[in-house]
Amino acid sequence: MIAAAHFLALLSPGPDFFLVARTSLSTGWRVASGTCLGIALANGVFIVAAFAGTTTMQTESGTFVALQLAGCAYLLYLGTVFVRHAGTNALEITPDQGYGLPRQASPVTAWWRAAGMGFLSGILNPKNALFYASLAAMLTGPHASMGWKVIYGTWMFSAVLLWDFFVAVMIGNQTVLDRFAKTLPWLERISGVVLVLFALGVIGILLTR
Repeated sequence: MIAAAHFLALLSPGPDFFLVARTSLSTGWRVASGTCLGIALANGVFIVAAFAGTTTMQTESGTFVALQLAGCAYLLYLGTVFVRHAGTNALEITPDQGYGLPRQASPVTAWWRAAGMGFLSGILNPKNALFYASLAAMLTGPHASMGWKVIYGTWMFSAVLLWDFFVAVMIGNQTVLDRFAKTLPWLERISGVVLVLFALGVIGILLTR
């Protein structure tokens, strides 16, 4: 459920999505792959921080329960926003003058600049920290072991990287973009419902302990 919730949340366009899309349109998907890696590394920092933070807490402590409830509240909020504003994300992405990446720059230089921009975009987004902290707080019991956290962390990092890379490669195809725009409202509604149900389920478990 945590892995599914994370992937569904990725499908809703945010600042990182538009950065990858604009970079790909203006400089090509190869340079935009640097943006994808930078964003994934920033997410990786939050993933490690979130899982390391929950590892130091006792699962039955009041602090950990409070963290779980706060995480549930944030996921409820996020899910409600997804459902209420489904379809309001305009995917009108137009090429600009390189999005801060000069065309005369060498491919290697442009790639590293794109990677830096991607990392800054991801690390300066406070929603990323809240989202991963919320998901980490949901892990209890056998699935909270270090081995499972490594598996979840690897999945989340890989999902971010591969999804952004897919966007970078496919964004130039107008047919793909049109189809994605048509299905986006339903994807956002489904994502919102899953996040809400997931949070309510965890709250129910906490109340019945």
